Amino acid sequence: MHIEPGLVNGAKMALGAVTAAGAATAALKASWDDLNARGLLSLLARSAMATAATLVMFEVLPHHPVGISEVHLILGSSLFLILGLAPAAIGLATGLLLQGLLFAPFDLPQYGMNVTTLLAPLFGLAWLARRIVAPGTAYVDLSYAQVLKMSFAYQGGVVAWVAFWAFWGQGAAMLPGALAFGAAYLIVVLIEPVVDLALLWGARRLRGLEGSALVADRLHRAA
Repeated sequence: MHIEPGLVNGAKMALGAVTAAGAATAALKASWDDLNARGLLSLLARSAMATAATLVMFEVLPHHPVGISEVHLILGSSLFLILGLAPAAIGLATGLLLQGLLFAPFDLPQYGMNVTTLLAPLFGLAWLARRIVAPGTAYVDLSYAQVLKMSFAYQGGVVAWVAFWAFWGQGAAMLPGALAFGAAYLIVVLIEPVVDLALLWGARRLRGLEGSALVADRLHRAA
């Protein structure tokens, strides 16, 4: 997932810095809350795991250019459910930065737009989770319908932001590419809930992780 170089140029790129600053502020707030609740070592460990997972998703798993961007399996909802909001945000942002520094330096000028595309839907997902998951429900006990809604919310947000940047940079001429990209991402929307449920199924059977510093507190424990 990235905004192609040249899609947004000149002064229009400044908007990416503004939106990234907003996403960073939200990530800092979530990190502060997590730090107070779980401690520094737990936050660092889960963030490191999220960063490694992000690099694998971006560099190892299949990714194909379609329309205005590339189609990736971005397991944002899995990172959120298993590791927590703050580690997921840190991991996505850090993994994206490392990808640019180590493998794709041509993507670095678009970092603000790309990190917004990953983090803004993540915070939308956290908002949705507070409304569709009952306070007495641990994440390992989520239903397929709940996981599907959360996956669709995250992936839909990613598609919407990619389309926004394309239209912001080049206008209505990007409509065919945006439609092709959105259609291709339907495959990801169908796959991700299955992956989420498989990971949650595994976590449900690893009850030794309950209370562990290596997973989100809500994974096994009801809020």
